[in-house]
Amino acid sequence: MSVTIDITGLPEERLLFAPSPLAELNAMLHALAEPAHHPALHGWVASTTTAIPPELAERLLEADFLWRSSRADFLVPALPGATLAEELDAVDRIDDELYVASALITTCGSSRLNRKTASPLTDPVANERARELSLARGPRQAAFADRLLADPPAVRALVRRMLEDCQSAFFADAWQRVLPGLAADARHKADLLVRRGLAEAVGAISPSVTLDEGGGRRRIVIDKLQDSTTSGTAGGGVTFIPSAFGRPHLLAVHAPGWRPVLQYPVAEAGLPEPVSLTLVQQRLEALAHPIRLRLARTIARGPHTTGELAASWQLSAPEVSRHLAVLRKAGLLITERRGRYMLYQLDLSSSARLGSDFLEAMLR
Repeated sequence: MSVTIDITGLPEERLLFAPSPLAELNAMLHALAEPAHHPALHGWVASTTTAIPPELAERLLEADFLWRSSRADFLVPALPGATLAEELDAVDRIDDELYVASALITTCGSSRLNRKTASPLTDPVANERARELSLARGPRQAAFADRLLADPPAVRALVRRMLEDCQSAFFADAWQRVLPGLAADARHKADLLVRRGLAEAVGAISPSVTLDEGGGRRRIVIDKLQDSTTSGTAGGGVTFIPSAFGRPHLLAVHAPGWRPVLQYPVAEAGLPEPVSLTLVQQRLEALAHPIRLRLARTIARGPHTTGELAASWQLSAPEVSRHLAVLRKAGLLITERRGRYMLYQLDLSSSARLGSDFLEAMLR
């Protein structure tokens, strides 16, 4: 599963690396709405939440489906500006139908805005569907959606003022602090593109982003639990936006008719690189087998030989070897040779990344 951006025939000068104040504000607002997604930001979230004026906090809560689960595409600019005001001016130039349809995408997934889809501003069925989806998010969001559908210009003006108020409440200081690092990261990726080529530039974004040049086509592939394809050629290029507040998200704007955008977290020293979704699935499947789960519990406590494991669980040595091979292929084993013996131990660091509950159960 992946989000694929077809860039066949697209000149590399149409690939843009640049920081965006609006996209970073979007990332901050998401972190404030979903702090559980961002454990490394808990200190910032706590201090910022306390500092936000109550009246602004109330308005942010009312509009938070713009950035909580899914993100409104217009909050991630395809052509970043130098200032938040400049980017908000560009948002103001989007027509009402596109703005409203983007704002009312209330769920994260592969189904995104399509210009061919009926507009909720003009089509009664689309309008009713949009209201139903918003109601499922709660009465605040339902009321906000009703107002947006009834009077788009008024609500758009309210959203802009709210985002401008965020700048004075907390964004300006945070943006000033992170901008030098984001600008340096964007320059580094752009330099890699020129000197080393696109494959190395996108590889430096994340191990979850790769360049596929098979079958006579050229595609940027983003390893996500989605099945979506878009075109950088149709959108006039592709934009890559570094983020200091986005981890662990790789946010991809891939709606037809929009220029594709990827907002990616900048690398941080000491943090492990993300693994592929295929490997995550492989590890979950390896540990789902009851025998392998028992073996994992045993070797979580220390290294064991095949013979010891066979005796502990009344299994044959070849059967144990087959199960250990599955765990090894999933990257969950550490092996060590002592003389003529091979010892096997569960890789606790890899296992811990699957979740603390799993690791605690193994060590219980």
